[in-house]
Amino acid sequence: MKLHTITLQSIKRRKAKSLFLALGIILSVGSVVTLINVGNNVNKSIAEHLDEFGANIIVTPRTDEVNFNYAGINISSTSYQKNELTTDDALKIKKIKNGKNISVLAPKLLNIAKTDKGKVIVSGVNFSEEKRLKKWWKLTGNYPISKNEIILGNLAAEKLNLSIGGNIEISTSKYKITGILTETGSQDDEMIFMDLTEAGILFDKQNKVSFIEVAALCYDCPIEEIVAQTSAMLPGAKVTPIKQAIESKMSAIHSFELFALGISFVILLISILIVFVNVNASVNERTKEIGILKAIGFRDSHILKVIVYEVAFISIVSGFVGYLISMPATSIITPFLTMEGNSSNAFDFIYLPLAVGISVVVGIIAGIYPAIRATRMDPTVAFRAI
Repeated sequence: MKLHTITLQSIKRRKAKSLFLALGIILSVGSVVTLINVGNNVNKSIAEHLDEFGANIIVTPRTDEVNFNYAGINISSTSYQKNELTTDDALKIKKIKNGKNISVLAPKLLNIAKTDKGKVIVSGVNFSEEKRLKKWWKLTGNYPISKNEIILGNLAAEKLNLSIGGNIEISTSKYKITGILTETGSQDDEMIFMDLTEAGILFDKQNKVSFIEVAALCYDCPIEEIVAQTSAMLPGAKVTPIKQAIESKMSAIHSFELFALGISFVILLISILIVFVNVNASVNERTKEIGILKAIGFRDSHILKVIVYEVAFISIVSGFVGYLISMPATSIITPFLTMEGNSSNAFDFIYLPLAVGISVVVGIIAGIYPAIRATRMDPTVAFRAI
């Protein structure tokens, strides 16, 4: 009789106990794979939403500057070459290898302008991109829909004593105020915002921009790669990642990863204990069977293989079933934990090898000691149980 035949016959005779062993592995593996899958979905959701809130890369003109200092004290600096950014440069950023990771490109043209109420900083922006970049903006009134309409920061409105519906003269042109930003706590509060193209015409800087803010989705692409690709595409620009934004995002992601890892470890430990107790009890109950097998010539290695094969077979089947359970469970749980409320792919086959692998490892680790104990059983002691 072959060893695998003995293994299958043993599982058939002990259906209830085999089912209990399988159930323990199925629940633990299903829970761990669900937790890993949900964790990945939540991490991706957190990363993408943090990426969307504000810029994480700033592109500015590269200036070749020489600093003169003495004993660590800066005396003066001289710029002998200054590059300029254009609106075309913003379009080039979309053409980098990881252009699909660029969520928002927000070029800006800044200029200090004279108004009939005093001097103020004017920022030429693309309002459609600016709204996507600064989702925390709250506006009283409406965004401009024509080039002669503008919005003001709340401090700028107070300083200039202006309100919605009023008019202001900037340089020699008149503009209508359609909205006022609520307080943001940033420099935006002190500025006037107008259409980028109109600002270029007004300040005689057509197609020029002061800097470009970039919101890059860097969950599946390191931000360093996007910075390097952008620098290569725009050799006349200085591309700088905003470290604080990146570190905040990674901190949030790593916190959830550690939580998921801790829970998974506890579940696997409990699973190993369940399998160990079950297999150990099985060995005790099969004292007579093991004694007979030894008496008819089975070696210790044969006894070991029978026990290990049995655990391995149940583990493989349990891992597959655990995977089948984990995928629908992930689809149900994910919407409650992610911001967008979308469920993941119901059957992601990437997790099938993981589920089976975890199941087999748990089964072998927990079953190896009882299997070794079975090989050390004295046949004469075993026959006393008959």
